[in-house]
Amino acid sequence: MNWVVLCVAGLFETFWAYQLKCSEGFSKLLPSVLTIGGMIVSFYLLSLALKSLPLGVAYAVWTGIGTVGTVLVGIFVLKEPVSVVRIVCVVLIAAGIVGLNLSSRA
Repeated sequence: MNWVVLCVAGLFETFWAYQLKCSEGFSKLLPSVLTIGGMIVSFYLLSLALKSLPLGVAYAVWTGIGTVGTVLVGIFVLKEPVSVVRIVCVVLIAAGIVGLNLSSRA
């Protein structure tokens, strides 16, 4: 269950990063409020997951999900450029998340 909580925390990290972009330097009210709310939810869920998961693994998974999710939002929602190098790097980050998850269960 803690892994699910951690994954949701990572998704909220992606959410708040996107809203931060939409806030245009905190100059737009709604995206600014959503950014702060998303941060609070993300950090709270991370704190719950850390009750039983190792710090290094949980933090790496949390930031990895946020990173991969943010890159994907950039590509698919914000129409940022796609390149082979970007895709390979995202795949490597995802592989690292899976590897850390598997190694923590050993």
